[in-house]
Amino acid sequence: MNKVFSFLAGMMSGALVGAVATLLWTPASGTDLQADVLARIEAAKAEFKQAFEETYTAKEAEFEQLKEGGKK
Repeated sequence: MNKVFSFLAGMMSGALVGAVATLLWTPASGTDLQADVLARIEAAKAEFKQAFEETYTAKEAEFEQLKEGGKK
């Protein structure tokens, strides 16, 4: 468990350092950067929602098939 925690702490620290470095050395203005980040977040949310709905529908159909198979 300690190894997992150490790995996750290192990964989070690296991500934080990378994010700060990117913000400090980016050539875009703050407003442009904020708009770009928000657009990427919205795109990621849309992709997640689509994947969730597809998976949910597939699992729901699979569950219904299992229920029908159990009634015979």
